[in-house]
Amino acid sequence: MVSTKRDQLVETALELFARDGFHATGINRILGDSGVAKMTLYNHFKSKDELILAVLHRRDEQFRNDFMRDVERRADTPRDRLLALFDVLGDWFAGRGFTGCMFINASAEYTDPADPIHAAAAEHKRLVCDYVRELATAAGAADPDTLAQRLMLLMEGAIVMAHVCGDKGAAARAKSAAEAMLDHAGIR
Repeated sequence: MVSTKRDQLVETALELFARDGFHATGINRILGDSGVAKMTLYNHFKSKDELILAVLHRRDEQFRNDFMRDVERRADTPRDRLLALFDVLGDWFAGRGFTGCMFINASAEYTDPADPIHAAAAEHKRLVCDYVRELATAAGAADPDTLAQRLMLLMEGAIVMAHVCGDKGAAARAKSAAEAMLDHAGIR
Protein backbone atom coordinates (compact mmCIF):
# COMPACT_ATOMS: atom_id res chain seq x y z
CA MET A 1 0.00 0.00 0.00
CA VAL A 2 1.42 3.34 -1.05
CA SER A 3 1.47 5.65 1.98
CA THR A 4 1.81 9.12 0.46
CA LYS A 5 1.22 10.93 -2.81
CA ARG A 6 5.02 11.20 -3.16
CA ASP A 7 5.36 7.43 -2.77
CA GLN A 8 2.53 6.93 -5.25
CA LEU A 9 4.34 9.07 -7.81
CA VAL A 10 7.65 7.29 -7.25
CA GLU A 11 6.13 3.80 -7.46
CA THR A 12 4.13 4.64 -10.59
CA ALA A 13 7.15 6.25 -12.24
CA LEU A 14 9.32 3.28 -11.28
CA GLU A 15 6.98 0.89 -13.02
CA LEU A 16 6.65 3.07 -16.12
CA PHE A 17 10.35 3.88 -16.41
CA ALA A 18 11.27 0.21 -16.02
CA ARG A 19 8.83 -0.86 -18.70
CA ASP A 20 8.96 2.04 -21.18
CA GLY A 21 12.19 3.93 -20.48
CA PHE A 22 12.95 7.33 -19.04
CA HIS A 23 12.73 9.57 -22.09
CA ALA A 24 9.71 7.74 -23.51
CA THR A 25 7.70 8.20 -20.31
CA GLY A 26 6.21 11.65 -19.99
CA ILE A 27 5.05 13.45 -16.88
CA ASN A 28 1.44 13.37 -18.09
CA ARG A 29 1.57 9.58 -18.32
CA ILE A 30 2.93 9.36 -14.77
CA LEU A 31 0.23 11.72 -13.52
CA GLY A 32 -2.52 9.85 -15.36
CA ASP A 33 -1.44 6.44 -14.08
CA SER A 34 -0.82 7.62 -10.53
CA GLY A 35 -3.96 9.75 -10.24
CA VAL A 36 -1.88 12.53 -8.69
CA ALA A 37 -2.37 16.18 -9.64
CA LYS A 38 0.39 18.07 -11.45
CA MET A 39 0.61 20.60 -8.61
CA THR A 40 1.25 17.76 -6.16
CA LEU A 41 3.99 16.39 -8.39
CA TYR A 42 5.76 19.75 -8.46
CA ASN A 43 5.33 20.17 -4.72
CA HIS A 44 7.48 17.05 -4.31
CA PHE A 45 9.80 17.25 -7.32
CA LYS A 46 11.20 20.30 -9.09
CA SER A 47 11.69 18.43 -12.35
CA LYS A 48 11.32 15.09 -14.09
CA ASP A 49 15.04 14.52 -13.48
CA GLU A 50 14.48 14.92 -9.74
CA LEU A 51 11.69 12.34 -9.93
CA ILE A 52 13.99 9.99 -11.87
CA LEU A 53 16.62 10.33 -9.15
CA ALA A 54 14.03 9.48 -6.49
CA VAL A 55 12.98 6.44 -8.52
CA LEU A 56 16.58 5.28 -8.91
CA HIS A 57 17.17 5.73 -5.18
CA ARG A 58 14.05 3.66 -4.39
CA ARG A 59 14.97 0.95 -6.89
CA ASP A 60 18.52 0.80 -5.56
CA GLU A 61 17.28 0.23 -2.02
CA GLN A 62 14.70 -2.34 -3.10
CA PHE A 63 17.04 -4.25 -5.37
CA ARG A 64 20.06 -4.39 -3.08
CA ASN A 65 18.01 -5.30 0.01
CA ASP A 66 16.12 -8.05 -1.82
CA PHE A 67 19.25 -9.27 -3.61
CA MET A 68 21.40 -9.51 -0.48
CA ARG A 69 18.61 -11.08 1.55
CA ASP A 70 18.05 -13.72 -1.14
CA VAL A 71 21.76 -14.51 -1.42
CA GLU A 72 22.10 -14.84 2.37
CA ARG A 73 18.98 -17.01 2.55
CA ARG A 74 20.17 -19.39 -0.15
CA ALA A 75 23.68 -20.11 1.07
CA ASP A 76 25.62 -20.40 4.31
CA THR A 77 29.25 -20.52 3.19
CA PRO A 78 31.11 -17.62 1.56
CA ARG A 79 31.82 -19.63 -1.62
CA ASP A 80 28.20 -20.71 -1.89
CA ARG A 81 27.07 -17.12 -1.41
CA LEU A 82 29.28 -16.01 -4.29
CA LEU A 83 27.62 -18.64 -6.46
CA ALA A 84 24.15 -17.83 -5.13
CA LEU A 85 24.54 -14.37 -6.71
CA PHE A 86 23.80 -16.05 -10.02
CA ASP A 87 20.88 -18.11 -8.72
CA VAL A 88 19.22 -14.92 -7.51
CA LEU A 89 19.84 -13.30 -10.88
CA GLY A 90 18.33 -16.32 -12.62
CA ASP A 91 15.16 -16.04 -10.55
CA TRP A 92 14.97 -12.32 -11.38
CA PHE A 93 15.31 -13.05 -15.10
CA ALA A 94 12.56 -15.68 -14.93
CA GLY A 95 10.26 -13.45 -12.90
CA ARG A 96 7.15 -11.78 -14.15
CA GLY A 97 7.86 -8.44 -15.71
CA PHE A 98 11.65 -8.68 -16.05
CA THR A 99 12.66 -5.59 -18.05
CA GLY A 100 16.40 -5.60 -17.57
CA CYS A 101 18.38 -3.43 -15.23
CA MET A 102 16.99 0.04 -14.61
CA PHE A 103 20.51 1.31 -13.90
CA ILE A 104 21.99 0.01 -17.14
CA ASN A 105 19.05 1.56 -18.94
CA ALA A 106 19.46 4.89 -17.12
CA SER A 107 23.14 5.08 -18.00
CA ALA A 108 22.29 4.33 -21.63
CA GLU A 109 19.71 7.13 -21.76
CA TYR A 110 21.81 9.61 -19.76
CA THR A 111 25.26 9.00 -21.20
CA ASP A 112 27.19 11.92 -19.69
CA PRO A 113 29.04 10.58 -16.62
CA ALA A 114 28.59 13.99 -14.99
CA ASP A 115 24.81 13.78 -15.28
CA PRO A 116 23.31 13.08 -11.83
CA ILE A 117 21.16 10.30 -13.29
CA HIS A 118 24.17 8.57 -14.82
CA ALA A 119 26.06 9.08 -11.57
CA ALA A 120 23.20 7.47 -9.60
CA ALA A 121 23.33 4.45 -11.90
CA ALA A 122 27.09 4.17 -11.45
CA GLU A 123 26.71 4.46 -7.67
CA HIS A 124 24.25 1.55 -7.65
CA LYS A 125 26.73 -0.63 -9.53
CA ARG A 126 29.50 0.41 -7.12
CA LEU A 127 27.37 -0.55 -4.13
CA VAL A 128 26.54 -3.96 -5.61
CA CYS A 129 30.26 -4.47 -6.31
CA ASP A 130 31.02 -3.53 -2.69
CA TYR A 131 28.69 -6.32 -1.56
CA VAL A 132 30.34 -8.82 -3.91
CA ARG A 133 33.75 -7.67 -2.61
CA GLU A 134 32.57 -8.32 0.97
CA LEU A 135 31.59 -11.84 -0.04
CA ALA A 136 34.93 -12.36 -1.81
CA THR A 137 36.78 -11.15 1.29
CA ALA A 138 34.77 -13.51 3.51
CA ALA A 139 35.61 -16.35 1.11
CA GLY A 140 39.32 -15.68 1.60
CA ALA A 141 40.10 -14.33 -1.86
CA ALA A 142 43.73 -13.26 -2.20
CA ASP A 143 42.57 -10.24 -4.24
CA PRO A 144 38.92 -9.57 -3.37
CA ASP A 145 38.79 -6.38 -5.49
CA THR A 146 39.78 -8.17 -8.68
CA LEU A 147 37.54 -11.15 -7.95
CA ALA A 148 34.57 -8.87 -7.27
CA GLN A 149 35.16 -6.96 -10.50
CA ARG A 150 35.37 -10.19 -12.48
CA LEU A 151 32.20 -11.56 -10.91
CA MET A 152 30.47 -8.26 -11.62
CA LEU A 153 31.41 -8.61 -15.29
CA LEU A 154 29.76 -12.03 -15.33
CA MET A 155 26.69 -10.70 -13.52
CA GLU A 156 26.31 -7.65 -15.76
CA GLY A 157 26.84 -9.72 -18.89
CA ALA A 158 24.15 -12.15 -17.77
CA ILE A 159 21.73 -9.26 -17.11
CA VAL A 160 22.30 -7.85 -20.58
CA MET A 161 21.99 -11.24 -22.30
CA ALA A 162 18.77 -12.03 -20.42
CA HIS A 163 17.27 -8.66 -21.29
CA VAL A 164 18.52 -7.99 -24.80
CA CYS A 165 18.45 -11.56 -26.12
CA GLY A 166 15.76 -13.07 -23.89
CA ASP A 167 18.38 -15.58 -22.72
CA LYS A 168 16.93 -16.84 -19.45
CA GLY A 169 19.79 -19.35 -19.12
CA ALA A 170 22.44 -16.62 -18.99
CA ALA A 171 22.64 -16.68 -15.20
CA ALA A 172 23.29 -20.43 -15.12
CA ARG A 173 26.11 -20.13 -17.67
CA ALA A 174 27.58 -17.17 -15.79
CA LYS A 175 27.42 -19.24 -12.60
CA SER A 176 29.36 -22.03 -14.30
CA ALA A 177 32.04 -19.53 -15.31
CA ALA A 178 32.08 -18.15 -11.76
CA GLU A 179 32.60 -21.67 -10.36
CA ALA A 180 35.65 -22.10 -12.58
CA MET A 181 36.89 -18.68 -11.53
CA LEU A 182 36.52 -19.53 -7.83
CA ASP A 183 38.24 -22.90 -8.31
CA HIS A 184 41.12 -21.17 -10.08
CA ALA A 185 41.34 -18.65 -7.22
CA GLY A 186 41.52 -21.52 -4.72
CA ILE A 187 38.22 -20.65 -3.05
CA ARG A 188 36.68 -23.88 -1.83
